[in-house]
Amino acid sequence: MTNNNHKWVGITGTWRKTNGEVEQDVRSAVREVITRGDGVVIGGALGVDYFALDEAIHANPDAARIKVVLPSSLKDYIYHLQIWASGHETGDPAITLEEAERLTNQLRRLEKINQKSILESSTATGDKINKDVYFARNSMIVELSDEILAFQVNNSAGTQDTIDKARNVRKNVIVHSYSIAH
Repeated sequence: MTNNNHKWVGITGTWRKTNGEVEQDVRSAVREVITRGDGVVIGGALGVDYFALDEAIHANPDAARIKVVLPSSLKDYIYHLQIWASGHETGDPAITLEEAERLTNQLRRLEKINQKSILESSTATGDKINKDVYFARNSMIVELSDEILAFQVNNSAGTQDTIDKARNVRKNVIVHSYSIAH
């Protein structure tokens, strides 16, 4: 398969709970996809997405075979991450400030390498990013991908949403399932 005719492989998985095994499996799969000349479509979140994007940048330094689908503009998404880490909306931070900063830095690094790799959604702004917007982002990942590699921890609903959407349009889906104690 030539680079002009490469496949796009969607990478999906949980952001909440991962471990060394999940990280190693994600990195190995992404490295294999990039090495064979194909590209990856990633959601731009923590956990599986973070590992996948980190490995993809290492394996494809010009980021020509990387697409990151955000649920909003990059600016609004970064704002959302900061709000989420502060616990401002819920009183209980969903992520740490360090995680928000690490993900922000990763996305800004990708933007500097290849701005075209970041696909921004116009459906939400920073204070309106919610489950529905993330699930819409999952639809976009499926649409842009020829097949899906799922790294599903504890039957994650978001990962299952992507799996179901891909199967509904008859795309090949490979699921790696993990159970991690809470």
